[in-house]
Amino acid sequence: MNTATHEPIAPPSRLLLLAEARALWETGAGIAMWPLLQLTPRGDGHPVIVLPGLVASDTSTGILRRYLKSRGYDAHGWGLGRNLGPREGVEDGMYALLRKLHDERGQKVSLVGWSLGGVYARLLASAHPEMVRNVITLGSPFAGSARATNAWRVYEGVSGQSAEDPARMKYVHPTPPVPTTSIFSRTDGVVAWQCSVEKDGPQAENIEVIASHIGLGAHPAVLYALADRLAQPEDDWKPFNRTLLGPFVYPDPARKGR
Repeated sequence: MNTATHEPIAPPSRLLLLAEARALWETGAGIAMWPLLQLTPRGDGHPVIVLPGLVASDTSTGILRRYLKSRGYDAHGWGLGRNLGPREGVEDGMYALLRKLHDERGQKVSLVGWSLGGVYARLLASAHPEMVRNVITLGSPFAGSARATNAWRVYEGVSGQSAEDPARMKYVHPTPPVPTTSIFSRTDGVVAWQCSVEKDGPQAENIEVIASHIGLGAHPAVLYALADRLAQPEDDWKPFNRTLLGPFVYPDPARKGR
């Protein structure tokens, strides 16, 4: 993946991890700005699956899905309880939901994945691109070492599997063959931001926000970017225009340094 250095990537600092408490403020900001966020483009009603992060469930993506529904999308949770890693039946369950929505609606499905959920989204899109419209990940560790996070021990504890999973990651590391957007924050206290940097390509991009990891699912800058990305015509993908709201909302993701 495209990272700024070939040196080992360290997990976020303890200070950034403690700063995750600001997620409460970010959630409040998302709720307070709800009326303004209704001015974003409406979608065409196509189905969207929202995949939760590690140890989280559909409850954690409730605000995000409610917002997507308010913009006209057929938004769905994953319906598989808590995300305790790729245990038996999890991947089959995600595929079954993807297939069901694709066949019932006769449309490709967008995948939005938060943290580990974004790893799943890339895996699904790589395996079944004919059913996937686009992939949007939020703070997802798809590049670098699995241990460049502050969550790898939790992952191993709840999943019973090693955080290093080359058999799956060989499908996750490469950019999926569909329009792909990685939304990340350099102040993420859980996942090292370098692990969420996508290699730019004809249908791939990065959007940087200033947010905590836990607050990504309700942060107003994230919600705005999601609405903008999902509203694009299916066969007319264009990169995100971050200049509309300026660098204090969307910094340049390609800049050097931290």
